Amino acid sequence: MMKKVKRIRIRRIVLLSTALLLLAFALSCSFLSSSGSRVSSEGVPAQYRLTYNIFFPASHGAAKLGVEWAREVEKRTGGRVAVDVYPGSVLTTDSENFNGVVFGATDLGMSCFAYSRGLFPLIEALDLPWGYRDGMMATEVANEFIRKFQPEELADVELMYAHAHGPGILASNEPVRTFADIHHQRLRGTGVTARVVKHLGADAVGLSQGDTYEALRKGVVQGTLCPIETLCGWKQGEVVKTVTKIPALGYTTAMFVVMNRKSWEKLPEDISAIIGEINQEWIRKHGELWDAMDIEGEAYVRGLGKEILEFGAEDNAQAAEALKPLLDGWAAGAKAKGLPGDEAVAFLRARVSEQSIATAKGTDNTKEVR
Repeated sequence: MMKKVKRIRIRRIVLLSTALLLLAFALSCSFLSSSGSRVSSEGVPAQYRLTYNIFFPASHGAAKLGVEWAREVEKRTGGRVAVDVYPGSVLTTDSENFNGVVFGATDLGMSCFAYSRGLFPLIEALDLPWGYRDGMMATEVANEFIRKFQPEELADVELMYAHAHGPGILASNEPVRTFADIHHQRLRGTGVTARVVKHLGADAVGLSQGDTYEALRKGVVQGTLCPIETLCGWKQGEVVKTVTKIPALGYTTAMFVVMNRKSWEKLPEDISAIIGEINQEWIRKHGELWDAMDIEGEAYVRGLGKEILEFGAEDNAQAAEALKPLLDGWAAGAKAKGLPGDEAVAFLRARVSEQSIATAKGTDNTKEVR
């Protein structure tokens, strides 16, 4: 226990020191008005200035949408709020993004829950292979899940919203045509997806997306679990040979946009209400973005001449059977931690099933606006 406390104290000291350095850096890089206040995109001195660290590179659609969110906040608050956006994990690393927000190194952060291993024992249920059909479904389910269960692991921040990519696929350097072809390969996976890799009979290697390109190119890993958009957005399609769609896999990686609690509480009620409205709009925008990027990603891979495969019924059934212990065991493990494991599993199974049935019948509301 004492060791844990010491680690927390050390982490707090490091992050607080980093916060001071980042503040000096941000001040040196920002355009200042004659009064010393940062001028917002609306051309007026801002009353509230926020830093926003995004793990995606600036060229990625999710980073661009994060910039649009910031500009929308500035616009709708009449320039009273200014948001300095730093894509590419400039201010804190992918894995420290969340803690960087908690301890005030940045005001806002966007990254994957899975990158901060052990911090989100309930939310990690979202990343299990439930059979998500698309990014809109995964994004809406993620936000519904968090609203329903109010995970204590988010108590130290203000959640803006969550978003999640479309169903994961297997991209590899060798064709994976059957379930047996997966066995003993080294595959990139983080958090829950690392456990998915192991249940499929492969060896998991934990890597962020930023490190995966070189790992694939150099043969450190033979494949990666990811949404197909990643092969375009992170250019990983250049260093793989085949893509295999496995319906039973159907996992997602849930992502957060959070704000430092003190930064949030400093905002007046009218501004926080405006940001809340924007957040609700951006849930749908991110869901639509992920689906559009999946379409773009598949076209990109085909354009590179890479082979796209899909498991037949028998191999998909084998994959589903291999993953069953992971789904069954998660609830028990969560209950042992004092979490509502059974309720979480029941909710996710029911919600994904409901949306899948609605989609099949053509009555899914998320499809009507695309």
